[in-house]
Amino acid sequence: MKNFAIIGVGGYVAPRHLKAIKETGNRLLSAYDRSDSVGILDSYFPDAAFFTEQELFDRHNSLLKGRGEALDYISVCTPNYLHDAHTRYGLRLGADVICEKPVVLNPWNIDGLERVERETGHKAYTILQLRLHPSVVALRKKIMNGQKDRIYDVDLTYITSRGNWYFASWKGDARKSGGVATNIGVHFYDMLTWIFGPVSRNVVHVASHDRVAGFLQLQQARVRYFLSINADNLPQEARQRGLRTYRTIHVDGVEFEFSEGFTELHTRSYEEILAGRGFSISEARESIQIVHDIRNAQPIGLQGDYHPLASLELTPHPFGWTN
Repeated sequence: MKNFAIIGVGGYVAPRHLKAIKETGNRLLSAYDRSDSVGILDSYFPDAAFFTEQELFDRHNSLLKGRGEALDYISVCTPNYLHDAHTRYGLRLGADVICEKPVVLNPWNIDGLERVERETGHKAYTILQLRLHPSVVALRKKIMNGQKDRIYDVDLTYITSRGNWYFASWKGDARKSGGVATNIGVHFYDMLTWIFGPVSRNVVHVASHDRVAGFLQLQQARVRYFLSINADNLPQEARQRGLRTYRTIHVDGVEFEFSEGFTELHTRSYEEILAGRGFSISEARESIQIVHDIRNAQPIGLQGDYHPLASLELTPHPFGWTN
């Protein structure tokens, strides 16, 4: 049984980590969040110490170490721009770290974290859960066993509706979230490069506060993608069914089905980490570079090979802000 702490326990993704800690037979000793809306703890670890101030959380963790209950792992579920700082904190405290994606916002931040790993002798892992999805694993095996010089045509469409609250939160601030491509797309870019190889060309056609569309030339694939948080971009059939999320990938015109099997992937990720087979932060470098380049690219408009949904009419920011 390992000792865990969690930073960002009041956030959207934290329940998946709490569930994973519980289901892998470990215990949560302390938790921290600036918000005190953390009743979710009662469902998993009601006895965990909880703090709304980092200084008191740190003091408690130090006392645990003095009592022979040192933390083995710290799970980081905070806003994207804080992942780097909180991962550094966990490593320097003397624990290994499990950090939600994106592990950092910029590729050079990975270099800095790797230096802290070497200094402390502890490891930082990140959640790349799509690499554990059975359908994704099967597709990768099929591609690896196929023609090495074959280039596949891939269309990725991911629309996950968000209300106006999104733009008032840290997620709507590209300096904190990294923008739409980072916030909702980084795990898809990781999955695609894991299957089809590294990127050699990265073109952005459209980028705004609520969507991004572009083209990636990978070693074995030409990828057109469209990511959006705007419910108006949902296809008619999805809206008729009352769906708020639409996710599809086509490979050479054939739909790749992976809509099921997501619920247990964080627990699977924890199992792999605890068994010494977790994904290191260096393995996220390719996808972090991709989203960094997308964020800093100048969109070229509807030129070249673009995703069909890239031509959808742009909508104004709900609060009148510019990107």
